[in-house]
Amino acid sequence: MENNRLQKKERAKKRVEELKGFYIHFMVYILVNIMISTVIVVSQLYDGESFISALWNFGTISTWIFWGIGVFFHALKVFSYNPFFSKDWEERQINKYLEEDKKQAEKYR
Repeated sequence: MENNRLQKKERAKKRVEELKGFYIHFMVYILVNIMISTVIVVSQLYDGESFISALWNFGTISTWIFWGIGVFFHALKVFSYNPFFSKDWEERQINKYLEEDKKQAEKYR
């Protein structure tokens, strides 16, 4: 019983660390992208561009997009969303292989 409680505590601790890592990643993403976008927009305004064209320039939003893809996949992992390999899929695969092993073992009896 004590061992089970310790395992649950370790899993909870690991989960909290994963969440903390994601939140730090997300905050760095926001802060760094704000700084990068500000520098790009200000430099383009200095070069004579309008604010709207400087703001919607691909160079301004590209970091948001590409780094955002990484943040998105990090969030999927942390919040345990996997549409392709869900827990149900894992259970079905495990049961399938157990059944195959069982059939193989019965062949040789």
